[in-house]
Amino acid sequence: MKKSKVDTGPVRSAEQALLLEQIKQVAEGLAKTFAPFCEVVVHDLLEPQHSVLAIHNNLSGREVGQPTTELGLARILDPAFPQVVANYPNKFADGRQAKSTSIGIKDGDGNYIAALCMNLDLTLFQGFQSAIGQFVAIDSDNAPKETLDPAGADALRARIDQFAARLAATPRTLKTPARKALLVELRVAGLLDVRRAMEIIAEHLGVSRAAVYTYAKS
Repeated sequence: MKKSKVDTGPVRSAEQALLLEQIKQVAEGLAKTFAPFCEVVVHDLLEPQHSVLAIHNNLSGREVGQPTTELGLARILDPAFPQVVANYPNKFADGRQAKSTSIGIKDGDGNYIAALCMNLDLTLFQGFQSAIGQFVAIDSDNAPKETLDPAGADALRARIDQFAARLAATPRTLKTPARKALLVELRVAGLLDVRRAMEIIAEHLGVSRAAVYTYAKS
C-alpha cells in the first residue's frame, strides 16, 4: 500500500523564508515596546488559509494558524495594493475600537509574501482623553476677571520677541551679547519695572534669573 504524501505547505524560497523569519523578529520587538496596548500579528500570505504565523499581545482572540484577513487577500490578488495602510479604524470581536496599521512585505519578485499588522486598543486612551478633557475644561462664561500674570508681562514678552525677530532669531537662541543689548533696551523702555520682570525674562529666554541679573549689570 502506498503511503500518502504529507502536506508540508507551500514551498518557500530561501529569500522568502528569511524574510518571514526577520519579520517575526521585528514583530516581537514592536510588541515588547508597545505592550500591552498594541496587538502585533505576522501573516504568512503564502499560506492564506493558515496565515497567522505569530501573534503578540493578543487582543483579538485569534490564534496561530487562523486565516488571513480581507487586507491579506487583497494583497495576494493584487501586488499593486498599497504596501502601507496606516491608522485605519477597526474593531475587535468584542466591539472595542481599534486603530490599525498593516504593512505588506514583498519578495524580490515584487509579490506579497507577508504582512505585519498592528492593532492598537483605543479603549484606555479614549478614557484618558475624556478625563483630560474634563480636567482642562474651563468655564469662560462665568469666569471672574482675574489674572495670575503680572501687569505688563505680555508687553515684556512681546518686546523680547520683537528684539529677537530683528536679529532673525528666537528669544532662546539669542547669544550673550544680544541678551545684554536686550536688557539695555528693556531698561530704557521701563519694562524692568514690571513685577517679576527678571523671572519673566529668564523664563522667556530659557536661562536662569542669575544670568539675567548678570546681563543687566553689564
